[in-house]
Amino acid sequence: MQAVQDAVQGGSELFGQDVARLDALGGGVTAREIAQQPGVWPQIDALVAVQRAQIDAFLAPLLARPELRIVMAGAGTSAFIGECLAPGLLRQGRRAEAVPTTDLVSGPDRYFQRGAPTLVVSFGRSGSSPESVAAVQLADQLVDDVYHLVITCNEEGQLYRMTQDRANALAILLPDATHDRGFAMTTSFTSMLLAAALAFRVLSPGVAARVASAATQVGERALPLLAQLVAQDFKRVVYLGSNELRGLAREAALKLLELTDGQVVAIHDSPLGFRHGPKTIVDDRTLVVVLLSNDPQARRYDLDLLRELRGDRRAGRVLALSARHDGMAGEDDFVFSGADDAHDLELALPFIVFCQGFAFLRSLSLGVRPDTPSMSGTVNRVVRGVTIYPFASPVDNEAAHVPRR
Repeated sequence: MQAVQDAVQGGSELFGQDVARLDALGGGVTAREIAQQPGVWPQIDALVAVQRAQIDAFLAPLLARPELRIVMAGAGTSAFIGECLAPGLLRQGRRAEAVPTTDLVSGPDRYFQRGAPTLVVSFGRSGSSPESVAAVQLADQLVDDVYHLVITCNEEGQLYRMTQDRANALAILLPDATHDRGFAMTTSFTSMLLAAALAFRVLSPGVAARVASAATQVGERALPLLAQLVAQDFKRVVYLGSNELRGLAREAALKLLELTDGQVVAIHDSPLGFRHGPKTIVDDRTLVVVLLSNDPQARRYDLDLLRELRGDRRAGRVLALSARHDGMAGEDDFVFSGADDAHDLELALPFIVFCQGFAFLRSLSLGVRPDTPSMSGTVNRVVRGVTIYPFASPVDNEAAHVPRR
């Protein structure tokens, strides 16, 4: 871990390459932000611990209400945080669902229920995406008993500012190091996910040390494997994960798509769902990455598909990321040590660091600048060009059409 931190703080190499060269190639910022994550996560653990009393004072009365809906919202990568977190909340018996702000804005009456007490959990790196701000406003408009928990990386963002001095809102502001300066969300994604998991007690205090230790293994042991994968020049990549890891597979696919500027096609699915049509994408230029669950039930299905894909001999390569050796074939597996009893949400953190590293190195191999990968300039770090339209609820619409006498 110390070697990684030394590199982040100005050392000689990251991802096996000279830091000065990475800066010249337009990837130094992203490389540092990927590599710094194991050092940042303990800060998140400590921050939530310090704010525990305030968080509990806000959340405990709400979570004591069995009728409470928890709607986790964000756009793009921020939306996938909710997808990763929802299964853990459901196992707690919560009425939890992940709904992207892009859906909430386009069809708010489909997701907000006026009479249902609702906690909207908003995730945002910048906290200023138009849809994220609008989703909070729509919740206030359409739900009689609404509360807001904002988890953000930016003190200057609109989401953070909107929650100040409101009795029905709480903001958890993460350290400035989580506010990625590069295009891709890396540290911000894992840090907001960890903060939310700790706030809702899906993960236990102190977990950051274990996941950080696992994640540093990417820099210590995975670089030769990552270099092999990049050299194979795959044109299609598939990420597969179950339950908590399904949302992570989606984030891994987006990261590769973003950082390669769309030159590599990346999709995601669950291992069971992949057979139902999407498996058609597999050819000899396809890399399939299976994110193996630690959950005994899910793992059996994951391993079945892993064996099937390798038996098909159709994919260019089938790689498994795992925290256990059981049922593993060997050379095309990367096993994180010290996490064989970890919750799948814990595994999400080191798993995504591996996937981020692959996306970063693949980007460089294609001549893309990872810090600013959109060569056309049509995709931006903070979304632009979104017009937010006012929403009139069905009741308002009906009233508006009553003839005047």
